[in-house]
Amino acid sequence: INRSMSRSFIELATRGVQHLTPYQPGKPVEELERELGISDSIKLASNENPLGPSQLALEAAAKVLPSINYYPDGGGFALSEKLAEKHAVDASCITLGNGSNDILELVTRAFLTPEHSAVFSEYSFAVYPIVVQAVGAKANIASAYAEDHQHMPLGHDPEALLSQIDESTRIIFIANPNNPTGTWIEADTLVAFLDRVPSDVVVVLDEAYTEYVSLEGFPNGLQLLSRYPNMIVTRTFSKIYGLAGLRIGYGASSPALASVIQRVRHPFNANLIALAAAEAALDDEQFLAQSRSVNSAGMQQLKQGFDEMGLKTIPSVANFLTVDLEREAAPVNQALLEQGIIVRPVANYRMPNHLRITIGSEVENSRFLAAFRQVMGR
Repeated sequence: INRSMSRSFIELATRGVQHLTPYQPGKPVEELERELGISDSIKLASNENPLGPSQLALEAAAKVLPSINYYPDGGGFALSEKLAEKHAVDASCITLGNGSNDILELVTRAFLTPEHSAVFSEYSFAVYPIVVQAVGAKANIASAYAEDHQHMPLGHDPEALLSQIDESTRIIFIANPNNPTGTWIEADTLVAFLDRVPSDVVVVLDEAYTEYVSLEGFPNGLQLLSRYPNMIVTRTFSKIYGLAGLRIGYGASSPALASVIQRVRHPFNANLIALAAAEAALDDEQFLAQSRSVNSAGMQQLKQGFDEMGLKTIPSVANFLTVDLEREAAPVNQALLEQGIIVRPVANYRMPNHLRITIGSEVENSRFLAAFRQVMGR
């Protein structure tokens, strides 16, 4: 059949994809240095662990390198069993993913069509609207708490989320702690919210940063699974475990919910090296404690620096801090890039006056604050 190409490929794409803006990750160090001809740059943009990965994870990864000519265990048996034991759930509750982002997409593909909707809050993770729009579903966006809210500015408002549920709703996304704000929902508030969500709506509780949290009253979603069979908790090895480059994460849910999600999971979506490194990383409690300690000290270091400059920050229990510059952030971001410092502008979240800064090492934080003071004239 001879068919002339009379339409562009974007016109041939599905309606959701036609109007989709791809996710923009933090700029890589190599790209910045290549563009500007500079060196010795630091990246405080993607919420990575400044300590790197656990030594146990590195050793496990090196051990399996000679076997990379073989496919990995498609079911990830060993890692699933270890996660199940750690979290006191059955292995049938675990779904492995190519990062926790993969789990978000799997849930979306399993439950959303153009006839359905998903609910999430404004100022929440940028991947939620992307995966929803990609399948042509509708996004019901709930208002966040006002910026001047006494306790949780720009955080999730449970009442607003509930008000956006309608007959077409199949999924609610909640990040706790939330990205890019770092705000959180306390245990009592979360339970009261979950009690009011219809049982035929899947709640995705995104806990990518939960291992950093030591706050009293902060919920552990995994301990709520038996009470809410319509909930899936997603977690990742990309943040505190320092394995972002290997792309490994997981979801934990009721076996019934997991069995549906597994139907759309690609075979071998978790690679051999990632599986081995993640399994070993779970044993390194000393590394996690050190990572939390470095993060806590760095959070105080940045917070004090911003306080001294008279700038407000959004309360955060994650491994990043979002600051209000009280002016357009883009020129400030560009000036920092020219000094070899990569942070994260969040104008794509409709926060054009804010920057999000990953907590780095003490040296990296000091270098950022010195450059930031210079750029801001403070």
